[in-house]
Amino acid sequence: MPTERIREHGGLGATTVAAHRRRLRADRARQLADLLRHQVLTGGFPDGTLPHEAALGTEYGASRNTVRQALDLLRAEGLVERFPGVGTVVVAQKYPHGLDRLMGLAETLREHGQVTNEVRTVGPVAAPTPVADRLRIAPGADVLYIERLRRLDGLPLSLDLTYIPLDLGTALLGADLENTDVFRLLEAIAGQPLGHAEITLEAVNSDAHSAAVLQAPRGAAVLMLERLTRLADGRPVDLEFIRFRGDRITMSGQLRRAL
Repeated sequence: MPTERIREHGGLGATTVAAHRRRLRADRARQLADLLRHQVLTGGFPDGTLPHEAALGTEYGASRNTVRQALDLLRAEGLVERFPGVGTVVVAQKYPHGLDRLMGLAETLREHGQVTNEVRTVGPVAAPTPVADRLRIAPGADVLYIERLRRLDGLPLSLDLTYIPLDLGTALLGADLENTDVFRLLEAIAGQPLGHAEITLEAVNSDAHSAAVLQAPRGAAVLMLERLTRLADGRPVDLEFIRFRGDRITMSGQLRRAL
């Protein structure tokens, strides 16, 4: 539509028309970035190098400016980088964390490397009221509090804050928390398997403490997973607040529609 017709149709001035075009270009760049991000994270570029800008433009029917903006978005996320004479290269990997099964982190990522735990704090504390309510214990009763920095092949991945009823938690004080998932230990102590968990997942800005521990920029967005895990008999035994580095983990699951 010619500019004159746009002005007549919507009463738009030249500045507004230009802003509208910039918004459309930004929208297209974001759409293209979403498509490319999926390929980057799922191994769609086996040699680790993305096609040239012209090839991407042809494949996706996008202008060169749109392709450049899309690649800029991926660079800002730390997924790719441009090197002179080489092109745009994948420089970061996100590890898949499934939401279909109840598993510990080491179980979840066993195909991607070794998960180790730095136990930063462990010991009994008086349960804050929200924790006591979730674990169905008396307010102020002692619980075992565990704070762990979890690494995958040495790379900081998550900061886990865990609350466990003390009748089960006491047995964890002498356990190998550095190399063993708490889930496995709880099942052994309780003498029954875990049953299910209720989860909440959201993005939050990292505080100074968690950013420093995770070696992430202060204020960077992290994925916060709140999980209340129950034994097979329904008893709640593990309340966790897990902060994942959002640039190193991707959550996925399978949803079924049931009306």
